[in-house]
Amino acid sequence: MQSKTIAIIGAGPSGLIAAERLAEAGHLVTLYDRMPSPARKFLLAGRGGLNLTHSEPLDLFLSRYREARDWLEPAIRAFPPQALRDWADGLGQDSFIGSSGRVFPRAMKASPLLRAWLRRLDGLGVTFASGHHWTGWADDGALLFRNHDGAEIQARPAATLLALGGASWPRLGSDGGWAPLLASRGVALSPLRPANGGFTVDWSPIMRERFAGAPLKRILIRFAGEEAASEAMVDAGGLEGGAVYALSAPIREAILREGRATVTIDLRPDQDGARLTERLAHRGKGVTLSNHLRKAGGLSPVAIGLLRDAAKGPLPQDAAALVALVKAAPLTLTGLMPLERAISTAGGIAASELDAQFMLKRLPGTFAAGEMLDWEAPTGGYLLQACFATGVAAAAGIEAWLAGG
Repeated sequence: MQSKTIAIIGAGPSGLIAAERLAEAGHLVTLYDRMPSPARKFLLAGRGGLNLTHSEPLDLFLSRYREARDWLEPAIRAFPPQALRDWADGLGQDSFIGSSGRVFPRAMKASPLLRAWLRRLDGLGVTFASGHHWTGWADDGALLFRNHDGAEIQARPAATLLALGGASWPRLGSDGGWAPLLASRGVALSPLRPANGGFTVDWSPIMRERFAGAPLKRILIRFAGEEAASEAMVDAGGLEGGAVYALSAPIREAILREGRATVTIDLRPDQDGARLTERLAHRGKGVTLSNHLRKAGGLSPVAIGLLRDAAKGPLPQDAAALVALVKAAPLTLTGLMPLERAISTAGGIAASELDAQFMLKRLPGTFAAGEMLDWEAPTGGYLLQACFATGVAAAAGIEAWLAGG
């Protein structure tokens, strides 16, 4: 195939993997990004352990994408979790499966992988144009950028890939500023909403002042027939953390629809209710209920505080009633924490706007990938997997389109 010039806007995982594939095919690729260096959010995500993907069976893995499964499935099957692991291994960043089934590089950080990746891209001749903020199109269809000096730059590539991310963590580059640019071209967008984010709670003053920042460990949250076991963190304004994020999609939609959502929290999912009742049935003389819950019930001070908020009054003295509350403490979530605090973004370019090759039907020659598309998934490796897979799929789509097919 004759070499063609390709512009990729957005230097996150989707854009970088597409650049790699297209440069390997012999094309002249320029990566434009408004930040001074690539993959800022990717680096931040990897500080606490870069969760690349997950090792669970593929059918179960695909179910994590909920309503977006049908149209994401071909891309993920074409570049499945094992392919992502093989790719990381090929960069010298051997991966392993953790006890939870999540997959990590041995170094546990994003920075060594990114350095090796950038060296590979440099060797393939990929050009990086950092400090270039995409501002739309000129009347003749040229891409318009404003560089760090404020000068306008134009580019006329043979094909363009948009991989600008969502709108969470805008200080790292993904601010959703692309949405009005595409909307002005008639591209249908679902509203950008927080995914894997926290929710507000009207805590009592004691919870808000004493327990802000305290973890709720080994809990199980239930909502609308679904459940998630993990940890959560009490925030002065609400609740966040892994167990909350896993159910964030149905909780968010209920709040947007009804103004609030009530979840139930099992504060001792490791304890059978009957056994716990037996342990709490006999309280020693002079032992406060809080100390009894702590010593006999194994509850932390923050868990006891949450119980008191859930009871909306004095805690039951009867052991069976107390255990019923411990095993299903109701907590009303009153709103969404801001999008800029969320881990990822729901909404974006509607699937109906894309053809099977991830090209925008209204903008021939312009493709899209990654988090700016309308899908969401929980944490656990599903976010990065879909970003990589759609980047690979869009690169294949660009090659097919340039070849005339």
